[in-house]
Amino acid sequence: MLAERGWLVRSGHGLYTLVPLDAETPSGWVEDPWLVVAKLYPTGYIGGWSACEHWGFTDQLFRDLLVFTPDRGAPRRAVTGVTPIRVKLIRPAKVFGVASVWRGTVKVNVSDPTRTIVDMLSDPTVGGGIRHTAEALTAYLGSEHRDDGLLLAYIDRLGNRTVYKRLGYIAETLGIGGPALVAGCRARISRGVSLLDPAAEARGPIVTRWNLRINVELER
Repeated sequence: MLAERGWLVRSGHGLYTLVPLDAETPSGWVEDPWLVVAKLYPTGYIGGWSACEHWGFTDQLFRDLLVFTPDRGAPRRAVTGVTPIRVKLIRPAKVFGVASVWRGTVKVNVSDPTRTIVDMLSDPTVGGGIRHTAEALTAYLGSEHRDDGLLLAYIDRLGNRTVYKRLGYIAETLGIGGPALVAGCRARISRGVSLLDPAAEARGPIVTRWNLRINVELER
C-alpha cells in the first residue's frame, strides 16, 4: 500500500527504500542510486563506466549504474527511481583496488582510478566499448591519478594478460603513455591472438607485435 502511494521505493526483491517525509511529492523523489548499491551489494563495488564518470575520465553519461559483485545471491538487476542498476559477477579474489567514497553519511565502494581502467581494458563492454575505453585511458594517463607501476601490478593480479596487449597497443597507436609503459606491456603479453574488442566480429588485420586482431579501428 505504501509503495502504491509513493512513500516507499522498491529497490529490489523484498527491499524498499523510505521516501523522506519532507519530500514535496513522493512520486517525484528519487534516492541516490549509489546508496541503494551500498545496501544491495555491500561486498561489491561500483565500477566500469560508472566509476569512469566518477573519476572524471569521461563526459559521456550512461543510463545504467554498473556494479561488480562476488555475491551470486545478489539481484542481477535492480531499479532505484529512474536509474537501472546492472550487475557483473566476479570472483571474490578479484575484489581489490577499491576505494570508499562518502555519499552523505554512507560509505560506498567504487573501483579506484587505476582499477577502473584495468576493468575496462579487461572487458571493454563494461567501459562502453573499446573506443570509449581508449578515450578513458587517454584521460587517465593525463591525470593526477596515473600510476604506471600500479597499473601493471593490477593487471598482473587480475590474471588477464590480454589486458597488456590492449593497453600496449592503444598506448602505442595513440601515442600516449610513453615508451616505458609500452615496453612494460610488451614484456608481459601472452601467446595466441586476442581480439581488441571481444564484443565485435572476429575479423580484421592481426598485429603480430601485440598478438592482437584489430577488429575495431581506434579514433586517433
